[in-house]
Amino acid sequence: MNTKVRQGEGDVVTGAEGLPADCRRLVQVVLAGGSGTRLWPVSRENFPKQLIGVVGAESLLQATVLRMKGFPAAWDVAAEPVIVCGEEHRFATAEQVRDSGASARIVVEPARRDTAPALTLAALTACADGQDAILVAMPADHAIADVPALHAAIDTAARHAQAGEIATLGIPPTRPDTGFGYIRLGDALEDGAHRIDRFVEKPAAELAAQYVASGNFWWNSGIFIVRASVWLAALEKLQPEMYAACVLSHEQAINTDEYLRPCAASFQKSPSDSIDYAVMEHLGKPDSPFTGVVVPLQAGWSDLGSWDAVWDAMDKDEEGNASSGRVLFEGSTASYARSEGGRLVACVGTNNLIVVETDDAVLVADRSRVQDIKGLVSRIKREKAPEADTHRKVRRPWGFYDSIDHGERFQVKRIVVNPGARLSLQMHHHRAEHWIVVSGTALVTRGEEEFLLSENESTYIPLGVRHRLENPGRVPLEIIEVQSGTYLGEDDIVRFDDKYGRCS
Repeated sequence: MNTKVRQGEGDVVTGAEGLPADCRRLVQVVLAGGSGTRLWPVSRENFPKQLIGVVGAESLLQATVLRMKGFPAAWDVAAEPVIVCGEEHRFATAEQVRDSGASARIVVEPARRDTAPALTLAALTACADGQDAILVAMPADHAIADVPALHAAIDTAARHAQAGEIATLGIPPTRPDTGFGYIRLGDALEDGAHRIDRFVEKPAAELAAQYVASGNFWWNSGIFIVRASVWLAALEKLQPEMYAACVLSHEQAINTDEYLRPCAASFQKSPSDSIDYAVMEHLGKPDSPFTGVVVPLQAGWSDLGSWDAVWDAMDKDEEGNASSGRVLFEGSTASYARSEGGRLVACVGTNNLIVVETDDAVLVADRSRVQDIKGLVSRIKREKAPEADTHRKVRRPWGFYDSIDHGERFQVKRIVVNPGARLSLQMHHHRAEHWIVVSGTALVTRGEEEFLLSENESTYIPLGVRHRLENPGRVPLEIIEVQSGTYLGEDDIVRFDDKYGRCS
């Protein structure tokens, strides 16, 4: 293995060869690169479910980042988790971490290559100082009801990881479920854990029922606990092409105060694969010197992978209905309804139904068919409809805009700019813009001019003129923008200067 990890002099070695036994440094790794298509229309490509408050006020990402607080003091838990997210989500991720009162090291994936390369970038980041660490890798889109129980399971798993094992948390199943992968249990260990016999892909309904009835299978939670050095060694042996691409990409990374940005050209040479396929399914095989254990987790876990799972995780009324937002049920049973746009959603006589309303889309689905939503989203993408990727309200690093209305040659947006924030210096080839200040103060750059606009004042930005909008005040700036022209797409933006690094 080319990556060097220091070991203290006099360390007692146990487990995997060459590993110090007293490694007690834990680094939380949050894998936040998913798209969550089965929670459409709330989850979209550009603002996926981990950034949304699916079952509470805080987002799933925020809940995950705070999940290691209060961990047993016997371990040295790093103050900052490592978050791996996509380029398109880095601003929202950083903003949500700040809003939660936490801090994090954010690694920006240059391209989607699934969870194994993502964990590898995190491992390289965690031991960049030459010290080994036990990684506690968890997806950003799970719900955990009993955090102390989660801590107890991680504590057990970390003791196995300390000895060089690759550990994961398994969920004793409560029902046959075709939406989860399964782990077949091997020999039982004294602390309640088991050796991993093998991983099993999502089964058909009949096979899932057999797994649950046998008592020899647990659900795969997707939470992994492993030393960074062990993960890197395993990947180098089992997936050398992936390992080499990730190491080179990390060595060539651009490091800023807020983000670590691995080299895109090198990272894109990595094969795309999951942690399960790349490493976990090889554990215990003759060609692999690495072994694994699975520790039981009974903490009210849910992967929130579908609207049915969201319904299952929420409090319900006497008829089994769950809701979010402005919702009324009349004579309904076992249904879930959600109002995102503030409109009243009324369900009369519904049974086992999912109803989700947003500003630009409404989903109505049978609870038994929620897995089919993924295929529906694929169809929407094939038809090149915008509802697959973006919401009507689009968040930007400077604030957000809401597309209020549009026609063949016009579009109306409500734009809110945070205090002290500014848009890029830009121009458009195909559209002109009219700005009307509703509240706050705007500092406008238009060509060679720079001037202030106050409430009820307006300006006109001709086609082809460089311009910028900035909020110099202490309260949010709100404007109405009217665009007119032959083409009004978001890709008609040429940026000349941008504080958020989005210039070509």
